Amino acid sequence: MNLDLVEISPNANPPVCKVIDYKKFLYDQKKKQKIIKAKSAKIVVKEIRLGPHTDDHDFNFKLKHAIKFLGDGAKVKVDVFFKGRSIIYKEKGEIILLKFAQELSEYGKVEQLPKLEGKRMIMIVSPKK
Repeated sequence: MNLDLVEISPNANPPVCKVIDYKKFLYDQKKKQKIIKAKSAKIVVKEIRLGPHTDDHDFNFKLKHAIKFLGDGAKVKVDVFFKGRSIIYKEKGEIILLKFAQELSEYGKVEQLPKLEGKRMIMIVSPKK
């Protein structure tokens, strides 16, 4: 009949076996795995770079992009990059990031508060459900 004896659950007592077409069984398993993988959520992180002296127009422009990214369900990584001697304006960078977080408060929540890592200060905002 072109059927195979397949062990379904080897840990059961007694082990469970079925008489089925093994190739079809493998095909169905792969299909189920593919559906599960497609349904799993993929986390996308978008990055927005600012400077310690970013002006209002540029700030609002970047803010609109962040709102769009959060609306699409992506996380937003906002960082202030300090070039050369501008590292002395750490508090300006932190003020800009906190202002950015305040503007995004209705679209997302701050996952990681501003933190200085080398020459950049990073903050991560995740979308609200």
